[in-house]
Amino acid sequence: MKILITGSAGFIGFHICKKLLENGYKVFGIDNLNSYYDINLKLDRNKILKKYKNYLFLKSDISKPERINNLVKKYKIKLILHLAAQAGVRYSIEKPEKYFESNIKGFFNILEISRKNKINHLLFASTSSVYGNKNKFPLKEGDRTDHPESFYAASKKSNEIMAYSYSSIYNLPCTGLRFFTVYGPYGRPDMAIFKFTENIFNGKKVELFNEGKHKRDFSYIDDIIDAIQLLVHKIPEKNIPFDIYNIGRGKSESLLSFFKEIEKNIGKTVKLKYLSMQKGDVKKTHSSITKISKKTGYNPKKNIQAGIRNFVDWYKKYYFN
Repeated sequence: MKILITGSAGFIGFHICKKLLENGYKVFGIDNLNSYYDINLKLDRNKILKKYKNYLFLKSDISKPERINNLVKKYKIKLILHLAAQAGVRYSIEKPEKYFESNIKGFFNILEISRKNKINHLLFASTSSVYGNKNKFPLKEGDRTDHPESFYAASKKSNEIMAYSYSSIYNLPCTGLRFFTVYGPYGRPDMAIFKFTENIFNGKKVELFNEGKHKRDFSYIDDIIDAIQLLVHKIPEKNIPFDIYNIGRGKSESLLSFFKEIEKNIGKTVKLKYLSMQKGDVKKTHSSITKISKKTGYNPKKNIQAGIRNFVDWYKKYYFN
């Protein structure tokens, strides 16, 4: 089975590529290897993937689609998992133009490639951020998502609407994946768990927005990969072949308790600096995973204690060995 994965050197991209390669898929990876965060981490992920004979990597940007289209055409690829995007809620406040270029224009290019090459199934990354600030939990796929708190969230909501229109007009089967705060080994350095871990090891003060009262549905990477695998061949079969799924753990934990668990695993304590709520942030996320569980049998297994332990172990090995 052949699959094209954009953002293959990214955090989720790397892990799903590795899993599918282990399961015998022929994986075509696309990544522009940009410098939004430490490029060495991306190169190291890619180095691991390149050890697999059934992995072919193309350094390319989704805002320039010609090479990607040629690849899909040449190898007759019929399955695309689109994970490439400009990530980060806070960065989207500073540099909204980057989010337009990658997340909106880039996604349009992927839709066009899918349409022209009659792709059997396009799966794409969305985000829990599309829900905005809600008071009723858990968050369900049918909840309103028209009040994004950041341009990042707006760009992802745009993707969902664009994909729906392609499903409706061109009968293109599309599945959106609303990820909830994914963490784990080889994670992104701009994420809270990474920053907390780095600062604790270095004895630096840790900043907690909203005094650490934020609550998040922290979802361990292995569970997320299980969910993607389960959905890859679940092609929407409705009149309009489009579907959306929450992909999370289905539980919500405070940022402060998450931080304390990291401290416990490292065996060091640091001073905290409590900050007010930051622009673009939401107070709480908590996914309903009933829909994906009913459809696929998805059952997340990692609690934050085990997940954080695995992350800290990886961090020590990667940075100190």
